[in-house]
Amino acid sequence: MNPLPIALTGLATGAGLIIAIGPQNVMVLRNGVARTHVVPIVAVCAVSDLVLIVAGVVGLGAVVSGHPGIVTVATVLGAGYVIVLGLMAARRSLAPTAIASGEVTSRAGSRSRWAAVGAALALTWLNPHVYLDTVLTLGAIANSHGPEGKWAFAIGAGAASILWFCALGFAAGKLAPLFTRPRAWQILDAFVAVVMLAVGATLLASL
Repeated sequence: MNPLPIALTGLATGAGLIIAIGPQNVMVLRNGVARTHVVPIVAVCAVSDLVLIVAGVVGLGAVVSGHPGIVTVATVLGAGYVIVLGLMAARRSLAPTAIASGEVTSRAGSRSRWAAVGAALALTWLNPHVYLDTVLTLGAIANSHGPEGKWAFAIGAGAASILWFCALGFAAGKLAPLFTRPRAWQILDAFVAVVMLAVGATLLASL
């Protein structure tokens, strides 16, 4: 089995799930623009994703070993979920919005480092969608590649998380003017929609 195509699938799937705009990404972008506490915030977001991805691969794999039928249910649920995300992204791409300059920069520089880290932890671990995205969805898709391919998929998904948060945090100062334009979010959401719909269709076809 060639692990590279599976890892690339994990990279694309992880990117599609992570890139969709949400409060966590807005916080990373805002602090990146203000150049405050970027390193700890990026580290919290990326490490949290890696922990959740591994938990999904290991935890779901352990359950599947005792109940093989669960992988079919999880695959169906995962496919349905990513298709819904794809449709939502497609809808956003038809009516794009932008992050206003004032919203991006407001109060970002007034937080202490620990307050910023606490906010990043809360936005990550108290968000129910993160468990659907990483533990259930990515875990189900990873395990659908079998015991040899699941870790290649997980490595790809983890790389997507690290690359995205580093790019968003450290390049935000230059990207902020671009992402105040609706067109930029439209292109990004269109990419997310294509990836999610393709992954969902592939999962359903594998049943």
